[in-house]
Amino acid sequence: MKEIHLKISNISHKQWTNLLIELNLVKDAWGRLGPKINIEAKNFDQIIKWGKKKHGEDTRDIDSTVQRNRSKRSY
Repeated sequence: MKEIHLKISNISHKQWTNLLIELNLVKDAWGRLGPKINIEAKNFDQIIKWGKKKHGEDTRDIDSTVQRNRSKRSY
């Protein structure tokens, strides 16, 4: 087994969420080719669940701390 440990600093919450979602996409895409990748991070399951939701899908069961901060715009 090969291991890699990443230490990431100076990253916003939005960037962290996107990074985990992208790594999970790589994991899913490569899984068919043989490599088994295990990703461990705080709130990983909730972040992936939020990242895979479809537009208009009910998100009440997803932890709100994972959702991106949405600024209120006034038009």
